[in-house]
Amino acid sequence: MSSQRGLLVACPIFHPNLRKSYRPPVDALKNALKTDTMAEQIEKAFQKQPIFQNAKAKGGKKVSTKEKRWYKEVGLGFKTPAEAIQGTYVDKKCPFTGDISIRGRILTGRVVSTKMTRTLIIRRDYLHYIPKYNRYEKRHKNLAAHVSPAFRVEIGDIVTVGQCRPLSKTVRFNVLRVSKNKAAAKAFGKF
Repeated sequence: MSSQRGLLVACPIFHPNLRKSYRPPVDALKNALKTDTMAEQIEKAFQKQPIFQNAKAKGGKKVSTKEKRWYKEVGLGFKTPAEAIQGTYVDKKCPFTGDISIRGRILTGRVVSTKMTRTLIIRRDYLHYIPKYNRYEKRHKNLAAHVSPAFRVEIGDIVTVGQCRPLSKTVRFNVLRVSKNKAAAKAFGKF
């Protein structure tokens, strides 16, 4: 198991003085794979919040070594998640830690796909009236929404999304609240 740049961590190490190959202990491998603050950096460019970190001490006070974190309340009765306040992620499209304002419609739907990075698809079921037959038919619409790393979302969860400016070609909504749901993901349920 070797890559183009060199040996991987999990492969045996061959040393000229040792007759057998040396394999590092399991604890060393676990420590090498532990997540740290750099785990949030998944883009090629270094991601950081646009706030000044190096403030000078005034009046003999000690400068805090803790990194500053900027967050806000989106209003409309939605609470800022604890992960947005204490977390280390950087997401400029997050309504709590980014430069996105929520305005317009507030919608609710069931999550049907989380395959995209920081984006999910919600399904909104509704009934459409047919006057000729005096009955209703089931219909649905799918809607793409950006989901902040502050939320842990699974397929089948009920999410509340708020309208914001266009974030991409298809995304115009941002997740504001997640409520876990034990019901089947495919079942029809209007909101």
